[in-house]
Amino acid sequence: MNRIAEFEKVSLEQFKEDWQKSVGEESAEEVYEGLKLPLRATAGSAGYDFFAPVDIEIAPEEEVIIATGIRVKMEPGWVLLLVPRSGLGFRYRLQLNNTVGVIDGDYYGAENEGHILVRMTNDTHGSRKVMINKGDGMLQGIFVPYGITVDDAAEGIRAGGFGSTTENKQDE
Repeated sequence: MNRIAEFEKVSLEQFKEDWQKSVGEESAEEVYEGLKLPLRATAGSAGYDFFAPVDIEIAPEEEVIIATGIRVKMEPGWVLLLVPRSGLGFRYRLQLNNTVGVIDGDYYGAENEGHILVRMTNDTHGSRKVMINKGDGMLQGIFVPYGITVDDAAEGIRAGGFGSTTENKQDE
């Protein structure tokens, strides 16, 4: 098994800045102290569980932004893919607004310290609220190797996060 990455907390200062956009009324300092780094549940699990930093309630057709407080340092040639925990997706149609989160290796050095924020929507067909308790798994991250084309000549350097690697950005 390749050991190619390491999860870390972002700085408290960065977390405070991003927590303002996030779900939850608790103080950023209080939440930060309780953050848990992602873990695999079993030796055979591919996914690393990301844990809810606070109690999260998502009404039908509602979306929330969650500041995880987490960043990841990866070896070159790897990417972290984020998806909702399969049980939440199956029962509630809970989904990431960008379908699958793609965390590139160079995101770690971005202006926001590579802070992983997620936007999730309860897309249930009915009136069921999604309840995720503080400390429960809400996402899973899977490390995947990737390749590049023979004629690849990319030389750009990342500065930001969402959409920052494309020249023709569209409104988010």
